[in-house]
Amino acid sequence: MAVPKKRTSKQRKRKRRTHFKAAPVPVQTCPKCGDAKVPHRVCASCGHYGDVPVLEIEAT
Repeated sequence: MAVPKKRTSKQRKRKRRTHFKAAPVPVQTCPKCGDAKVPHRVCASCGHYGDVPVLEIEAT
């Protein structure tokens, strides 16, 4: 059975993990208002999902 002879240092461990990164969040424009939104989510500024109104957003 393989057992490490020495403890892995923090630096060596962090060098190995440099490739584990969070993927960037994809962004689309809303077809109704043109604001940026995440795909397959309700638009936060106008409350539409595609052409269907889902949320009522109060204008301030």
